[in-house]
Amino acid sequence: MIDISESVMQFLLAFIVVAPLIGAAAALLPAPPGLRGKNPEQAVLRHGVTVTGLVLLAAVVLAIGFDHDQPSTMQASTDISWIPALDVRIHLGVDGISLPLLVLTALLTFLCALHSYFKLPAGPSPKAFVALVLVLESGTLATFAVLDLLLFFLAFEMVLIPMYFLIARWGGERKQAAAWKFILYTLLGSVIMLLGLLLIGLESGTFDMVALATDNGRGLTSSVQVIAVLAIGIGLAVKTPMWPLHSWLPDAHTAAPTVGSVLLAGVLLKMGTYGFVRILLPVTPEGMHTFAPYLAAFAVVGIIYGSLACLALVRPGAKGDLKRLIAYSSVGHMGFVLLGIATMTPTGVNGALFANIAHGLITGLLFFLVGAVKDRYGTADLDTLAGATGAALYGRAPRLGALLAFAAVASLGLPGLAGFWGEMLTLFGAFDPAAGLSRPAFLTFMAIGALGTLLTAAYMLLVVRRVCMGDPTDHQREPRVADIQSHEFAAWTPLAALTVIAGLWPAVLLGLTDPAVQKLLAGGKS
Repeated sequence: MIDISESVMQFLLAFIVVAPLIGAAAALLPAPPGLRGKNPEQAVLRHGVTVTGLVLLAAVVLAIGFDHDQPSTMQASTDISWIPALDVRIHLGVDGISLPLLVLTALLTFLCALHSYFKLPAGPSPKAFVALVLVLESGTLATFAVLDLLLFFLAFEMVLIPMYFLIARWGGERKQAAAWKFILYTLLGSVIMLLGLLLIGLESGTFDMVALATDNGRGLTSSVQVIAVLAIGIGLAVKTPMWPLHSWLPDAHTAAPTVGSVLLAGVLLKMGTYGFVRILLPVTPEGMHTFAPYLAAFAVVGIIYGSLACLALVRPGAKGDLKRLIAYSSVGHMGFVLLGIATMTPTGVNGALFANIAHGLITGLLFFLVGAVKDRYGTADLDTLAGATGAALYGRAPRLGALLAFAAVASLGLPGLAGFWGEMLTLFGAFDPAAGLSRPAFLTFMAIGALGTLLTAAYMLLVVRRVCMGDPTDHQREPRVADIQSHEFAAWTPLAALTVIAGLWPAVLLGLTDPAVQKLLAGGKS
C-alpha cells in the first residue's frame, strides 16, 4: 500500500465515476484537427481507448492507495447533500466488497475498447459506439461506488439504454427482438425494485446505505423487510439473472456483438448480485432470512437448468450456438453466487463475491474467444464448427485452441484457477448455513450444486472436444485460420493471467472481502 491522502482518494473515485461520462460527451464532438489522423473513425476509437485507459489507471492507483489493513471501512468517501427535501445525498465510497468490482469493470471496459480499436463491429457511427460504451462504464462504476439508495437505482438504470443500443444497432441476427426482450425484462424488474427502495427509505427515514447497514434492520418491522426483500429481490434477480427470470440473457448474448457480450457477462450481471450483498443482507436481515431457502432453491435449479441446457446445445445435431451455450453457463455460474448469498454466512458470501470476480474474468475471456472463432469461421454454430471431424483448432490455430481450452477448464472450476474457489466456498457455506436456516434443506442444495459442477465439466469438455480437436488435414482445402493476433493477445492476456493469479493466490481477494463481509453481516459493527 502507498500512502495517498484521503482527498486524493476522493478525487480518484469521483474521477472514475465521472470521467467516462465526460469522455462520452467528448466522443460525440468533432475531433480536433491534430488528433484526426488519416481516419476520423480511428480517432474516436483511440479516444475510447484513452479514456478507458485513464479510468483503469485511476482504479489501479485507488486500489494501491486503499488501506488494506482496514478493508471493512468505507474509504475515499464523498458525502454531499443533493436533494435536501428527500435527504438524498451524493455519497460515494469504496470498501473491500466494491473495490474488486470497480477494478474488474475498469479492466474489462478498457480491454473492450482496445479490442474495438482493431475490430469494430459492423454498425452505425463509431462515435455513437464509443459514447455508448463509456456511458455504460460510468453507470456500472457508479453502481459499485454510490452509497445512497436512490443514486444506486439511477446508476442501476443508467446502463440499460446503452446496452439496448449496443445490441439493437451493432448486434447480429434477431438483434431487435433480443434488445427489446432485454429492456422490457430489466425495466419491469427495476420498477418493482424502486418501490422496495422507496419503502425502505421512507420507513427508516434515510436512503443512506451506510446508516441503513449499521442499523441492521432495527428501524424496519419484519413485514416491511419481507415486502422490501421481495420487491428489491425481483429487480436484482432479473439482472443477475436468476432462474426463471433469465430468459432474456441467452437471446441478448447470442445477438450482442463481442464487446456487448463481454460487458454484459463480465460486468452487468454483477450489479444484481452486488445489490443482494450491499443492500438486502445488511439492511433487511429478517426479510432475507425468510426468503433465503427460496433463493437457494431457485439458485440450485438455475445451476442444474443452465448445465442441462448447455448439454443439450453441445449435443451433435442440436444446432447449438456457442455464444448461447456460454450464456446458459452464466445462468449456472450465477446460481452458485446466489447460493452463497442465501447461506447468509461469511464463508458463503465470500464465496459468492469470489465467484463474481472469477466469472467476470473467465466468461469475459470466453466471449472474446468465441467472438474470435466466429470471426474466423463465420459462424458460432457448433455443428458447423465441428463438422464431421471437429474444427481442429489445436492443429489449425494452436494458440487460439489452447487458450479456449484453458478458459473452458477454468470455467468448469479446475483447482488452481479462479473458478474453483468461489464454487467451493459457496458449497461450504451451504454445508453450514446461518443460524435458523434449515440445515437439511441446505445440505440438499449443496448436493445439487455439487452435481452441477459435474455437469459443467461434462459440457465444457464436450465443447473442447468438438471445437479444438479433430484432424487439421481434413481442412486443407479451406481458407487458412489465423491464430491469435497481437492485439488479441494484448486484450486477452490480462484475463488469463488474473485467472491464474486468483486461483493460486485467493488470499489477495479474500483478504479484501472477508473483513468487509464480517462487518456487513454483523450489522456494521467492526
